[in-house]
Amino acid sequence: MAKKAIETVGFDPIKTAHDLGIRSNHAYIAGFASVVIALSAWLISRRNKNHDKAQSDRWGIFVGHWAPTFFAIGIALKNEE
Repeated sequence: MAKKAIETVGFDPIKTAHDLGIRSNHAYIAGFASVVIALSAWLISRRNKNHDKAQSDRWGIFVGHWAPTFFAIGIALKNEE
């Protein structure tokens, strides 16, 4: 069903990324890096005296949402390979 929709529109961003040389391993590395960055952002924000706990949590959650996106892109790129 998704392939038909992509064919109708005529633009496949995953195929375009694959054609540009981006591979699934790149997306997986970015996913794991975003987990580390989320933890770091949370810890750094916790040290800041101007930020309360809620602010620190928001920083960690904001960056933490990137990981599933990168992993999903990695799976899509793996299917393209």
